[in-house]
Amino acid sequence: MFKVIANSLFLFRPTTIIFTTNRFSTTTSIMGGAISQKDEKIGLKQLFDEESSTYTYLIWDQTTKDAVLVDPVDVQVDRDIKEAKENGLNLVLGVNTHAHADHITGTHFLKQKIPGLKSVIAEASEAKADILIKPGDKIAFGHRSLDVRATPGHTSGCLSFVADDESFVLTGDALMIEGCGRTDFQGGSAETLYDSVHSQLFTLPPDTVVYPAHDYKGRTESTIQKEKDSNPRLGGQKTKDEFVEIMKNLNLNYPKMIDIAVPANMRCGVPDVQE
Repeated sequence: MFKVIANSLFLFRPTTIIFTTNRFSTTTSIMGGAISQKDEKIGLKQLFDEESSTYTYLIWDQTTKDAVLVDPVDVQVDRDIKEAKENGLNLVLGVNTHAHADHITGTHFLKQKIPGLKSVIAEASEAKADILIKPGDKIAFGHRSLDVRATPGHTSGCLSFVADDESFVLTGDALMIEGCGRTDFQGGSAETLYDSVHSQLFTLPPDTVVYPAHDYKGRTESTIQKEKDSNPRLGGQKTKDEFVEIMKNLNLNYPKMIDIAVPANMRCGVPDVQE
């Protein structure tokens, strides 16, 4: 078992029992405790970086105000901190779905500006972070949590994060709105991505909201059912062979930030290292 405690945040390995079955019932505790309202939703605010078309997600427990920031961008750190303060949140984690190639993560600067904040990324990414996580882990903030699922294929270290009530999923670059991440660099594999999406994401409830790490057409969300039905690459009963052929013929340009972003993101967002 592995457990990290930081400002009311807990990261548990899958063998740990976290909550009782009446977790969402109204409960009251004494001596400075709080009330957890029945069916209260996880707080979520979607933030956008125009330069990289990246969505950052501020996620919080509406009772305790403990919060995590998913896929922060270095040039937007001050914006993100301002959002957290305006909502009265205690920001405890900066989490990356994977080592991005189109922007530098903001975790390094977040750690500099917020004492005690920890950075998080997949162990499989081989990147540096304070906490390395695996599929089956749960990231808990206050009384709420995100379930960690491995969704490699875009990169070998991609993760998706499912809300504890399965109301939404943060899919990173694995599944996008009517698309998916490219599979031609960073250990990518079209075959692996197809399996990841179909086994880890398309098995979620049909009304689970899909929040991707990027969109280039102004769209903000989708649902699992919509993507299963109409995603032109992965949905509509597309076979694995058909998907592999589609990805093979995308003919995408070389990412303009990759030579700067990937090395920095492997260092937890440190932009330059003097040898």
